Amino acid sequence: MSRTYSDEIKMAAKMMYVRRCSVRAIVEELGLNNGRVVYQWAEKGLWDDMLNHETVEEATTRKLIKLIEKETKTDADYKEINQLSNLLDKLSLIDARKAKALKQNNGGGKQGDNEGSAKKRGGKRKNDISEITEERLSQIREELFFEYQKNWHKNKHQRTRFNLKSRQIGATYYYAFEAFEDAVLTGDNQIFLSASKAQAYAFKAYIIKFAMEYFDVELKGGDVFTLSNGAELRFVSTNARTSQGYHGHLYIDEVFWIPDFVRVNKLASAMASQKKWRKTYISTPSVKSHGAYPIWSGEKYNENKRKKANFEFTDEQLLAGIVGADGIWRNKVTIEDAQNQGCDLFDIQQLKDEYTTLEFSNLFMCHFLEAGMSVFKLDDLLSSNVCSLERWPDYDPNADRPFNNMPVWIGYDPARKGDKSAVVIVAPPMKPGGKFRVLKRLYLSGSFHHQANRIKELTQRFNVQFIGIDSTGMGLGVLEKVQEFYPHATGIHYGIESKTRLVLKGMDVVENQRIEWDSENNDIAQGLIQIRQTTTRGGMTTFDSSRDAANGHADSAWALLNGISHEPLNGGGRTATLAIG
Repeated sequence: MSRTYSDEIKMAAKMMYVRRCSVRAIVEELGLNNGRVVYQWAEKGLWDDMLNHETVEEATTRKLIKLIEKETKTDADYKEINQLSNLLDKLSLIDARKAKALKQNNGGGKQGDNEGSAKKRGGKRKNDISEITEERLSQIREELFFEYQKNWHKNKHQRTRFNLKSRQIGATYYYAFEAFEDAVLTGDNQIFLSASKAQAYAFKAYIIKFAMEYFDVELKGGDVFTLSNGAELRFVSTNARTSQGYHGHLYIDEVFWIPDFVRVNKLASAMASQKKWRKTYISTPSVKSHGAYPIWSGEKYNENKRKKANFEFTDEQLLAGIVGADGIWRNKVTIEDAQNQGCDLFDIQQLKDEYTTLEFSNLFMCHFLEAGMSVFKLDDLLSSNVCSLERWPDYDPNADRPFNNMPVWIGYDPARKGDKSAVVIVAPPMKPGGKFRVLKRLYLSGSFHHQANRIKELTQRFNVQFIGIDSTGMGLGVLEKVQEFYPHATGIHYGIESKTRLVLKGMDVVENQRIEWDSENNDIAQGLIQIRQTTTRGGMTTFDSSRDAANGHADSAWALLNGISHEPLNGGGRTATLAIG
């Protein structure tokens, strides 16, 4: 039986259609019976005639903005953002070559004549921000940001800022706007330095969004945008070869998770050494042994000084922001601080249920982990960080077969009460002593039937040659269901001996730099550093990470250890085999 739709529904469908939303998206958003009715309305109402002609650049930008607006981005999303940004860069280069050829064919007319012709045709200069006003920028900033972010803006004039912050409270989002605003108003260069290109491109994605959504300006460029006023916005990773020779206001993201920070900071600081340039450190905390901690704590300033300055500040002082004897403006914003200052994006009690007390304190309350408790060294873990976009050309998370027919191993760690199960997909070494690569990690919830089905989907996309499952508790149900479609799935019953083997294997692989993961996956390092040596009531040595019935634990870390356990402790003898066909 046909269904009658109101004029309001038809109008909403029309508005989505002319914005080039897919028919499927329109059906899902408006709750229509099927897509045929949309095509009928479009034909009857001549909706196709209302569609603006869309260039390749416009289509690419539209798709890029759609990815940017996703609240939670996957590794695949970041890779596609990088690919689309590179495509825009190439299209921009093609446009420049065409313009140059046109100018030569027209006899090399004066620049003023060309600009005049462009205005007559309604065209714009590349990355033209000439119509963006200070008043409009100020209005948008006032509307978009919470009080703690506005406090960051009030202290933009500080020569050096150090923001210790909770995860996911919008620091990258805010600083992307701040830098874009400053570049537009002053023409000053802005540099964004992150542990990986994907992290740096998070700034880039937000800036593209701001320019397009609020000012109808399409920004083009790969690792650098050059605005029409000459300001450069540059996005670089901590690779020494790409972080030298530039100058501008510097934003260093997630500094407590940057490997070899002391070396990187020397190179980075040179980019902001002139007195006109500002430097901003932004990060969630890791451990006190990290190279950035002496800057935060003031220990670096007090080195070799007879009279030591006092850097003991209260939480209230740090929330307001305070300048220390070293001239650094320090600020700390926890998730509770953010909520108290207007941020309504979180259910804090739910987060406390999903994470252990230790994890919640570290990720959301700005508490540093005690490195001495861990069997893993943070420097070793950070050395495993790589930019997968640059290092793994053979892996495409967007493809139907992301790793083609290359072999992978899977590790699974079951949920305890309140948290989620973790799955890690590892590319094993193809020769003895080679490197593992953590291609993907995901978190599962729901019944063990549902979780087993998710693992089944992975076996259909990857050439899975091993599945290691912690068969303790809920894991036993998952193991039995997985064995129905993958009979060789291996159960790992956790006990003193099995946990010892897992951790020793992990320590060997990490210490010998035989593993890589994308630097976006901080939770792997955060999980591994929680694993500590302890003793049972009977005095036997074992390993633990606050695993108990009421709390979560280092999910992805144990899943990873389960996955790489297929390789013997001595690291030899068992390597991957490539299936053909």
